[in-house]
Amino acid sequence: MEVKISAKDVKKLRDMTGAGMMDCKKALKEANGDFDGAIEYLRKKGQKLSEKRQDREAKEGVVIALTSDNGKNGVVVRLSCETDFVAKNEDFVNFTRSIAEIALNNMPATKDDLLGLSYAEALTVGEKVTEQLGVIGEKIEVSDYACLSTEDGQVSPYIHMGNRAGVIVTLSKPGFDEAGRNVAMQVAAMKPIAVNRDGVDQATIDKELEIGKELARNEGKPEAMLERIATGRLNKFFKERTLVDQVYVKDGKQSVEGYLKSLDKDLTVTAFQHIALG
Repeated sequence: MEVKISAKDVKKLRDMTGAGMMDCKKALKEANGDFDGAIEYLRKKGQKLSEKRQDREAKEGVVIALTSDNGKNGVVVRLSCETDFVAKNEDFVNFTRSIAEIALNNMPATKDDLLGLSYAEALTVGEKVTEQLGVIGEKIEVSDYACLSTEDGQVSPYIHMGNRAGVIVTLSKPGFDEAGRNVAMQVAAMKPIAVNRDGVDQATIDKELEIGKELARNEGKPEAMLERIATGRLNKFFKERTLVDQVYVKDGKQSVEGYLKSLDKDLTVTAFQHIALG
């Protein structure tokens, strides 16, 4: 005997899963009205879609940056999808935020750890993403995750360009919310590769020195001068690509370090994480 599926049951399953009304109705029919079975059906549908769409590129998506109320912890999560249409959907943005909130509450060390955390309805975050793939009908994945914590300072967040980039920045002292946001905005705009010169790996330094020498050589400079010229160009590279040495974009007359020192002589940046689409 065929089980009668009521509109109330369909709505309940939709509220539980976010799936479309017709998908929920079909799932309930396949599961003979059993909600657990219907959820499992939607999950399996998502898994099948996932396997079919593994070769698809998920270049669009949403990036969410959050920090704890006490400013001691912060996370950035990127949930990727295939199309801009999905990325701009409010439900997709809220889903990404819910994952970021779980990350903030648990502070997992890695993306895999995040995917293994409990989401709801006995599902892990990873399983929920798979389920939503079945709902949305295109490839979605948690493609990037980062976190920062501090005991003595504060973590500040910034979400850039309609959820297309997210930044968290750790300052050495608490109580500088505006400065933290300003520095996080700097990271989003200027894309530094390290906090300071000490954070630039030796391979990058060697590469920049070699490029500097080759440019000088091509300009006809004497071999004896190449090292000095390359070192000068390396210093310029540091000013352009390390956060504290960059020109502060909201002022232009001082560096980021100078801006922070103008607020407190002991204030500095200790870390940042930047995740963006593309």
